[in-house]
Order: sequence, then C-alpha cells, then structure tokens
Amino acid sequence: MARPIDIVRAKFADEVLGVNEAREEGPIVVKKDRIREILAFCRDSADLSMDFLMDIAGVDYLGRDPRFEVVYNLYSLKFKHRILIRVPVPEGDLSLPTVSDLWKSADWGERECWDQYGVVFTGHPFLRRILNHEDFVGHPLRKDYPVQGRQILRETVDYEISREGLAQSDGIGNFVEVNLGPAHTATHGTLRSKVLLDGEIIVKLVPEIGYLHRGFEIMSEQVPYQHVIPYTDRLNYCSCAMNNTCYAMAVEKLLGIEATPRAQRIRVLIDEISRIIDHLVALGVNAMDMGAFTNFWYAFWPRELAYDIFTKLCGARLTTAYTRIGGLSNDIYEGFEADVAGFIKGVWAAMNDIMALLKKNRIFNDRVRDVGAIGKDLAISYGFTGPNLRAAGVEYDVRKARPYNGYDQFDFDIPLGEKGDTWDRFFVRVEEIKQSIHIIEQAIKDIPGGPVIVDDIAVRLPDKQAVYGSIEGLMAHFKHIMHGMRPPAGEVYGWTEAANGELGFYIVSDGGPKPYRVKVRPPCFYYYAAFPYLAEGSFIADAVVTLGSLNVIAGELDR
Repeated sequence: MARPIDIVRAKFADEVLGVNEAREEGPIVVKKDRIREILAFCRDSADLSMDFLMDIAGVDYLGRDPRFEVVYNLYSLKFKHRILIRVPVPEGDLSLPTVSDLWKSADWGERECWDQYGVVFTGHPFLRRILNHEDFVGHPLRKDYPVQGRQILRETVDYEISREGLAQSDGIGNFVEVNLGPAHTATHGTLRSKVLLDGEIIVKLVPEIGYLHRGFEIMSEQVPYQHVIPYTDRLNYCSCAMNNTCYAMAVEKLLGIEATPRAQRIRVLIDEISRIIDHLVALGVNAMDMGAFTNFWYAFWPRELAYDIFTKLCGARLTTAYTRIGGLSNDIYEGFEADVAGFIKGVWAAMNDIMALLKKNRIFNDRVRDVGAIGKDLAISYGFTGPNLRAAGVEYDVRKARPYNGYDQFDFDIPLGEKGDTWDRFFVRVEEIKQSIHIIEQAIKDIPGGPVIVDDIAVRLPDKQAVYGSIEGLMAHFKHIMHGMRPPAGEVYGWTEAANGELGFYIVSDGGPKPYRVKVRPPCFYYYAAFPYLAEGSFIADAVVTLGSLNVIAGELDR
C-alpha cells in the first residue's frame, strides 16, 4: 500500500512544498491556501481514512520567512498509519481555516495554537485563551517572547455563559450559575468548570484549564535534551516513568538509535508497573466520588509496594527520572524480581477486594451504568485514546498497533467496553491491570543480559572509572556536559501507550544541544475537552462521577 505522504502528494502535487522521505509519517509540507481541502481529503479518502486528528502543534522559526508553521498530526485507525502535515504561515497573514467541524479535537488544539503562537483559526466557534489567562498580552511560545516574562493575573477575569436557546424546565428562567473547581476535592486537581444549573441538572458546562500551566514546553527548550527527563515526570505524575520512556524514545528516533535490549525489557517492566498504579489511582478515586471510601484504601496500598521498587531503583518514589536517552540511569538491583512478585501479589489482593466490594454492588452499578456515555465515532472525533477510547469499544492500543520495546513478543489482550459509559471506563481499567500483570510475568522471566544504556559517548556520559582514569574519558565527559548531545537537524513524532492513552512528543532539532521545539500530545487534554458533552443533561453528582472516570491529570492537561 502507498504511504500516506505519497497519496497526498499525488492528489495535491501543486500544493506540496516538500516531503521528508526518510520517515513514513513525513512530514509533508503544503501551502496554506488549500489546507482545509487537504485535511478533509485525508479524513474522507478511502485510501487514507484519517479519522483521528491527534494533535496540532505550532512552531516559530524566528528569522525565517514564513516565520511560523502549524503541524497537523493525523492517524488512521483502519490502516494504522500516520501523517504529519506542516503548513507554513507567514507573520503577515497569521490565519488558517478552522477544522473544528471536521474533528472535534481541533477545537482545543486550535485554541492552544492561537493562545501560544497567535495563529488565528477563522471560523472557530470559541477562539479564546486556554492555558493563559484572558488579560495575558502576547504569545509566550514565540521565540522573541522573554522566557522570564511572567504576567500575573491580579484581578479575576471571568466570562458569561450564553443562555441563548436554553429553556428553564419550570418556565421561570431562574438558572443557577456555579463553579465546579478549581479548588474542590471532586475535581481531583486544578480543574474548573463553570456550570449552569436547572435545579440539579446541568444545562451548560464550560471547562477552563491552565491553573497548573507551568510552561513545560518552553522550559524544555531551554535545557539540553537529557535534562528534559525530570520535567517529563511532572506531566502525568501518577505514572512518571511512562513519560520518561516516551520522551527518550522520541529523541532516540531523532538520533537514529535504539536502547539496548536489556534497557527495553526493563522499560516494559517499569512502564507496566506504572500503568497498574496509575489505573489504581483512577479506580480508587472514582469510587470514592460515590462514597465508597473503603475502595480508596484497597486501591492505594499496593502503590506503596511499587514505590519501594522505584526507590531501590533510583532513589525516588514518585518523580523517578529513571530513564535516559539511550537506555536507563542504572541497572536493576538484586532482589528486583522478588519485589515485583510481591507487588503483583499485592495487586491481586487489592483487585479481589475491589471486585468483592463493587462488581455486584447495586448502589455502585446504579451510579455508573449509562452515566457519561460516549459512542465510538464521537470518541474518535474528540481524540480519545487509551482506556477511555477502548471503553467505547474502539480497539486502539499503541502497543499492538505499533509495537515498541518488544511488546510484540508478549501475549496480552485489549479489553473493550460497549457503551463508553462510566461503568465501562472503570472496568476496562480493571481488566487492563490484569493484562499488565500478565505482561510483567512474561517479561521478567528472561530479561536479556548486557548493558542498560548504549555505548556511545555522544549520547551517554562515560563511566566514572573512565573519567577519573583516562584523558579520553575526561574529555568525553567535559564535551558531553559543556556541549551536550547534538541530534541532527530535523523533526520527529514519537508516541507510546501511556496509562491514559497515546502520549506523544513532537520534537524539532536545529542541530544544537537543546531541543528547538518540544510539543506534548497529552491524552487528558482531549478528554477534558469532551467533558461538556458528557456532563450536559446529567445531574451535577453524575458529572463528578464522569469526571473521575476520565482520570484527567492536571499536570498532563496543563503542562
């Protein structure tokens, strides 16, 4: 079958400015005049069927004309192929047509690109700030914006919820406007939703994010590649190692290298442990929202066993920074296998307790069945991935669709739901924990020997013995610390199956020691964008339960 970039090039030959032939996904660079037509073709063509708009990234090439680019990341569920479409946008005409009517995921993706870069998406229904506050002046990811240029919000800036077309059930018209969050235990993070109520029924909900926005991407562009790893820990902080792995693999793709076989196997083990403890957080907190506080303790205590493993591995419990570009910071310790076996035993005990408490509990079932449901097509359009997409019955898992780190060597199933409701989202995670245990049990049986990081001093630091004992080792250490690794100029998109779904890093290198551009594809971003659809028309108590089932992690959402 022809590559997506070849199909687009054949159809729109006069619009194509260039193609990266080295990678299957491109990118392909096209003129902006017919970008909407090109994107619609990618979605609707029988040969492409790009039903996912996974992400939108902006890039500022200061000093170049045209200065800006917008990168559309498309994926086909049917063909399991991907295409990156780059569109140059001149500074004098910072506009592109919206595609939010083609994919619902474009709504928030375009808002972020406008907020951070100033690209105007004409026809967008609600083009306003999303990560920065409404009084913010300028666009902070532009290369000429001062990195330390903070703008503190000193007065509350609010917005009105439109009531056009809304009718009160009692005919009086006295809607009640309330805030759900950002500081409320039911939101599990700095998430705010402005809600219009008719009694206890939500008639309109407008989510607002950015309360935990730390400028992850611009921070990552100020430091050497290896130094970004601790920053990735702070994305989804419930399963930090998975963030490390995805970022490291994206840079390895840029370098044209792979981690050693032993490092890849250990990454699988640590990532699956991380997936389990992330899902346990979701299960424990989601049931707690309904009053099942005992379930919280069942779900949380096995996490301590995992933290003991992480502490022995790298000295940290939560934000581990264990992965390195090219491998791992250090090898596993003596007794690792026994500790993992103890962890699995603890997880099984917790899962049995959770099932005994909830599986046939009438109160729990009444609270979660048919609540916050979303169908397959709409979940795809919103950009759902991971357990929330699989709960809607869509069989997409990066570990199967594009195996990495040897996942194709393991036998495991992809659990699916039927309705995409809160019940499905809860029990898909339950089943995924069981599958992760199955992967761990297979992976730990025959961990390959050898080093845990590549033997390339352009990528890794030399051993201490070499630094202290030879001039070559000392020089290599000096050069690495002072000049850093220098991947070739170019760009990549690396993606993995993190606990919440497809986590991706779009990285641009200018050949220097620091990333020129780092764009994160955060799974949670697109879940929360769909929250109005899931919550409107339901009781406010049901909206709280629905939000918990999405497992939105504020660090990943806001970055």
